Order: sequence, then structure tokens, then C-alpha cells
Amino acid sequence: MREGGRITAACLKMLRQNTKAGVSTKELDEMAEEFIYERGGKPEFKGYQGFPASICASPNAMIVHGIPGPYRLKEGDTISLDVGVRYEGFVTDSATTVAVGEIPEATKGLLDTTRECLAAATDEMRAGKRLGDVGHAIQALAEGRGYGVVRDLVSHGVGRQMHEDPQIPNYGRPGTGPRLQPGMTFAIEPMITLGDYDIRISEWDGWSIYTADDSLAAHFEHTIAVTEAGPWVLTEE
Repeated sequence: MREGGRITAACLKMLRQNTKAGVSTKELDEMAEEFIYERGGKPEFKGYQGFPASICASPNAMIVHGIPGPYRLKEGDTISLDVGVRYEGFVTDSATTVAVGEIPEATKGLLDTTRECLAAATDEMRAGKRLGDVGHAIQALAEGRGYGVVRDLVSHGVGRQMHEDPQIPNYGRPGTGPRLQPGMTFAIEPMITLGDYDIRISEWDGWSIYTADDSLAAHFEHTIAVTEAGPWVLTEE
């Protein structure tokens, strides 16, 4: 999984470098697919439950599961880029939210906080901790700063399959839930908003998920292994 994680991380780095005004989300998808195959991996998202693309590209109020297409990025946009790679039978999953050009301070605060939520959750991924500790770390930080924490979408186990049990809500009470054990691997993915946490699913494509109030959203994700020595981020560069 670590080698697959390196491919995933390198793909996201390449996408960040190519995320600029005028680029279409379809072009980013094509870049990612070629990049992953060239390195011996397979885009896990493509065909997964019918999903038609190799990455999820979700701009602005779209939280996740955006289908790449003709939309061309413009100055001031933000976009969640989510990549899943299957390599030698195992899956790694990672995402980042990228700003296109200059963005307002409020948007910067959202991105910074969501990134910090992922770091806080990662620090809880230790043997003996409980799943509620992980969700609480995200919720306490985000809600403490006045942001919304999406309830209907969750972090999850990952390994031989894209989505494995157990699910981990991005909120919770400390000291509750199953205990973390060495060898467990999870995709931890806080999804935070500038507004409320309610969501709506696109009636047009049945995939894209937006904030119900059309507020801006941010999404960061890593695949993390629980080890005796602490959390091991498998999808870092």
C-alpha cells in the first residue's frame, strides 16, 4: 500500500501543478489517468459502481464525487481533487482542495482549517484509541472555528477494496466506538463547509454532492495505517 500511496501522492502533486484558470476538469482527469497507468497502477474510481472517470473533481460548493467534464476553472475557484489508485491488489485514496489564483481570506481559512482537521484526526490514529476520538478531533476543531462538519459522508476503511468497514463519521464523542488496532488502514477525509452541514445530490448526474445551502466546501484526505509506532500516512509525498 505504501508504493500505491506514493503513486497517489505523486498524481495529486501533478494535478495541483496543473490546476489553473482555463483548464477543464476533463483535462485534469485525462492527465491523472495517464499518470497512474504509466506507473503501473489502475485508477480505482473508474467504473466503481458505474462512476465514469478516473478522478473526482469537485469545484466550490460541490463537496465530493464531481464527474470531470467541460467545466473550465476560473480565478477564485476552489476544487477538491480526489484520487484512488489500485496497485498490486491494494487501494490507496487521497484528496486535496486547491485554490485557483487568489481567493478571499474566508476561503483560505476554510482550506487551512480542513487541512488542520486532517492533521488532528491523523494524530488520533494510534493503537488503543477509539473511532470516536478520530471524529471528535475533526468536529471539535472545525466547529470551534464556526465551520460546518458534513454528517452524511464519512471516512472509511480501505485496503483490498475502496470502501471497507468500519465507517468513521467526521464527528463523534471521545472514548466511544471500536478500538484502533495495528494493521488497520483508513481513508480519513474531513469535509468542512463555510455554512451548514446538510447536503444535496445532483439530480442531473446522480453523483455530484453539494452543500444544500450552496456554501463553499473543502475536502482533504489521506490513507493512514495504524502501527505500533503511531500513525503512518501512506499517501504523503
